[in-house]
Amino acid sequence: MYKSSFVLACREEVVPLSVDPVPELDRPLRALADPNRRAILALIRSGPWSVGQIAARVGLSQQATSHHLGVLRDAGLTSATRDGTRHLFVVRDDGLAAVKAYLDDFWPDRLAALKAAVEAREVD
Repeated sequence: MYKSSFVLACREEVVPLSVDPVPELDRPLRALADPNRRAILALIRSGPWSVGQIAARVGLSQQATSHHLGVLRDAGLTSATRDGTRHLFVVRDDGLAAVKAYLDDFWPDRLAALKAAVEAREVD
């Protein structure tokens, strides 16, 4: 585990921030940083796809596709079922929950700031 310290300058006050790893958030965000993985997720969100089908559609080798699917699975973003000798992959919606919750936290502050700006403009 690692721990990083950052300093946030807030007006004239300096506020130290401690950033601890949060695996249920960090792994999905790292996985989503790769455009090939985002393309794979976009493809399999409609239903189960085999590695060969995914590879052909996104233009990667089966080996590269399997690697990306492994990263997505380890991040909790996909799951696989077996159909004979084939593995079929689908998106795990619950795997995106931590990312969604993290991003949703930004909106109330942004909307409040937008409201304040609009109201200040109306007063002028």
